[in-house]
Amino acid sequence: QVQLAESGVGLVQAGGSLRLSCAASGRTFENYNMGWFRQAPGKERVFVAYISRSGGRTDYADSVKGRFTISRDNAKNTVYLQMISLKPEDTAVYYCAATETGRTFYDYWGQGTQVTVSS
Repeated sequence: QVQLAESGVGLVQAGGSLRLSCAASGRTFENYNMGWFRQAPGKERVFVAYISRSGGRTDYADSVKGRFTISRDNAKNTVYLQMISLKPEDTAVYYCAATETGRTFYDYWGQGTQVTVSS
């Protein structure tokens, strides 16, 4: 079992920046590929960013490329999502997730953290 806890609840203005953190506990963090997802009101949860176990490979949704950066610190059991040039359409609950294999199906999820971008 892996427990994930997001932090970085934020209310920011459009154009602003925010960094989300996700702390993992319970199992060896470096064994897991990590992802960030988000769910806007009335919409399905969608993929935002992915990072491999070592941090050597990342991937992003087209909607956030060039604005969001995913990173991880395996010594601190933490994955981050740095967000810049935020837009109102980035408003959502953001979730981190962990998977031991691949990057499509995630086994463990955090409780989510709200990000609100005002115009």
